[in-house]
Amino acid sequence: MTTPTGNDANLTAKRLNVLVYTGTGTTVESVRHCLYTLRRLLAAHYAVTPVTGEMLLKEPWTTTCALLVIPGGADLGYARTLNGAGNRRITQFVRRGGRYLGFCAGGYYASKRCEFEVGDKTMEVIGERELAFFPGTCRGCAFSGFVYHSEAGARAAELEVFKEALSVGNVPTSFRSYYNGGGVFVDAPKLKDQGVEVLASYSAKLHVDPGEGAAAVVYCKVGDGAAILTGPHPEFAAANLDPKAGGPEYADLVHALAADDNERSDFLKACLSKLGLQVAEDSSVIPSLSSLHMSGVEAERPLEILSNLADSLTNEKRNEYLKDSHDTFRIERPGTWNLSDLEEALPDNASNPTEGIIDYQKVVKRLVVHDELPSSKLTPYFNHHAFYANLRQYQSESRDGASKFGSSILYGEVLTSTNTILEKNTQLLRQLPHGFTATATVQVAGRGRGSNAWISPAGSLIFSTVVRHPIEKIQSAPVVFLQYLAAMAVVKGIKSYAKGYDRIPVKLKWPNDIYALDPEDPEQKRYTKICGILINSHFMANEYISVVGIGVNATNASPTTALTALAARYASPGAAAASPVTIEKLLARILVTFEDLHTRFLSTGFDRSLESMYYEDWLHMHQIVTLEEEGGARARIQGITRDYGLLLAEELGWNDRSTGRVWQLQSDSNSFDFFKGLVKRKI
Repeated sequence: MTTPTGNDANLTAKRLNVLVYTGTGTTVESVRHCLYTLRRLLAAHYAVTPVTGEMLLKEPWTTTCALLVIPGGADLGYARTLNGAGNRRITQFVRRGGRYLGFCAGGYYASKRCEFEVGDKTMEVIGERELAFFPGTCRGCAFSGFVYHSEAGARAAELEVFKEALSVGNVPTSFRSYYNGGGVFVDAPKLKDQGVEVLASYSAKLHVDPGEGAAAVVYCKVGDGAAILTGPHPEFAAANLDPKAGGPEYADLVHALAADDNERSDFLKACLSKLGLQVAEDSSVIPSLSSLHMSGVEAERPLEILSNLADSLTNEKRNEYLKDSHDTFRIERPGTWNLSDLEEALPDNASNPTEGIIDYQKVVKRLVVHDELPSSKLTPYFNHHAFYANLRQYQSESRDGASKFGSSILYGEVLTSTNTILEKNTQLLRQLPHGFTATATVQVAGRGRGSNAWISPAGSLIFSTVVRHPIEKIQSAPVVFLQYLAAMAVVKGIKSYAKGYDRIPVKLKWPNDIYALDPEDPEQKRYTKICGILINSHFMANEYISVVGIGVNATNASPTTALTALAARYASPGAAAASPVTIEKLLARILVTFEDLHTRFLSTGFDRSLESMYYEDWLHMHQIVTLEEEGGARARIQGITRDYGLLLAEELGWNDRSTGRVWQLQSDSNSFDFFKGLVKRKI
């Protein structure tokens, strides 16, 4: 693995990802509880994201990961996927300063030896484990009665907390935690000289021999990193447990856990702090979905869309609905609503927080169609008048006659996902015009049941745009270039946002991420990611309809570098103060730039002029990389092809001289770990 050379840029990965394993062996409930709780505690500072076993094996995740979490399930399933290469990667990650959190089966899995239900031939699991972060045996079940996929063996296990080992925060002396099948870390106090600390122990008599200490939760120092392993499930919140899932005893169990929920949360906060993570002082409130507001630069545009949807609408109890393939929308036409009704639909999280895991797909979305622009009182976090004023101004300056992108928008203060709302609802998508854009102040995760947490910090610019690409242009203007055009639009949009912004060092990372020179460490020329792009395409009625999703760190103070900090550091003197970053103006600037680029692309293809424009802000020219799929061959990046946007890599031989061999690499088949100069094949 080689370090990037050939330019003076150095990308540094801020550890902002908390990755939760969701692959073979995990249970749906354990993953749901894990995502729910960790996002409430960490979402202000980290992106808590589910990952598969293949991603852990193949993707370059280690440099940006703050914490790897293995939730509950059955650890033999984990071993089938991760034994060997996967575990070597996890071990290397932790030893080099990473953090690991294993709940229940994740605790068994990270112990040197697992002994589960020894003597029960139908359930017995005995064996050594490769990670061995706890240098001893995890033995279970700690309490009797466990049955797979059942609450039969569940209990509210009382834990005694070793407060001296958890000095951060309001640490409880004891609390009751959900337990179902977990183990005890045998003789943990005896392993103190090997970096083990007991954080909590079981109070009740155990079903198995615990050795000394009855350790329920342990901290293990591993090289420059650390791991915390648990037998019980402190990530299970009572709000997400159904008291009717078992008999009367189970209802009492849920009631007991609810009584200790604050202590449970405080304990988990202290554990995460001990691992070095930045934890929210107050648990983040999962927001309620707000109304969706459809408006247009011209009053009739939203009404035309609604008219085109007429055949797909249904009437029930005097209400009008669009029941689409993913979401159901309740339609509010002009004249059928009043301001007070809509204000009541806005989320009031302080007085009415959402508790428990919600299936947002089942929530009916309120779609308000406007024949005049929504007032700032109705949408206090997005000024429609300012947006459309900026849009008109930029359109009037457009050399290519931009008039469509952003001319009709859908805005939600809180929605699931702008991409999901557009791309997953095919009846709606078919009727949306070229350039229709959905934007939001806050997104909640939209990956199905259980992923209901914040995925964007306040102050991010989040939007998705519908791009209709004619079938007759597929050869001369391949749709694969949309990712490059979108990335160029963000960079060019930022640099043309206002006078002086052209000095901001914003760059393109292949194929479509945006990086900027870190304002906190400019002398080291370290780059940090400020924007991501996701594109989904459908073929409908002789055209490609793509939904281009873009997220830009605009004005947010955390968890990572935002455009406001970049402008303050790099824009010409006074530029940031004279033209501060606003969401409305930045959105208008990027949309008009994107439309200009796409119009030009349809006319000329990715010609030498567009190619030259792309390279102006590219990070990779002449970078030396390692091609993992080609046996570790060294190669020098030479650009992209103008026919299908393939990455060109020229093989290097002795003394880094060209051998004449050139590889063409597809963006959807390869991942580019620019941090380590590694191009690797996706699986």
